[in-house]
Amino acid sequence: MTGQAGRAEPIALGGPLSRASLAGLRAGDAVRYTGTLYTARDAAHRRICEALDAGGEPPFPLEGAVVYYAGPAPARPGRPIGPCGPTTSYRMDPYAPRLLDLGVLAMVGKGTRSPEVREAIVRNGACYLAAVGGAAALIARCVRSAEVVAYEDLRSEAVRRLEVVDMPLTVVIDPAGTDLYEEGPAAWRASRGR
Repeated sequence: MTGQAGRAEPIALGGPLSRASLAGLRAGDAVRYTGTLYTARDAAHRRICEALDAGGEPPFPLEGAVVYYAGPAPARPGRPIGPCGPTTSYRMDPYAPRLLDLGVLAMVGKGTRSPEVREAIVRNGACYLAAVGGAAALIARCVRSAEVVAYEDLRSEAVRRLEVVDMPLTVVIDPAGTDLYEEGPAAWRASRGR
């Protein structure tokens, strides 16, 4: 896949992330991420924010974190995790700006984001990455280890620390706020004279 920046090869991105490591990303760039991800869906996000409201600590370090919106299936024997595809991201939109302001630098999911999330991405030099929906079994092959770190009672939606190698992702919203879901269709229409 070639991003708007014209890169034909995927960009290697490794954790821990920094604003400098994300600065050159452009909407449409293909990325291969190697490092730590924390899975969290809406129930976990709600609990994280409730803990913060009560003066508590989040269940993982937020500074430089990558949060993957996923609820993995149980692991088969000999595997660290079961199918692990992205969930629809807009359900985390009420919580994402706060977590971005507290240091989260990347979110992984699928689907569009709110203007408030986009503004928080720009404000924090962060990004939003998409994983391919429907490719849960293939994504699980990138996972080398998985460990529940919080909210075990949420079962598949518990917060897990995943170590991944070469997880294929696409930059959807880059640190400048360019949104592939808006720019991509407009560029396609323009290329066809529409």
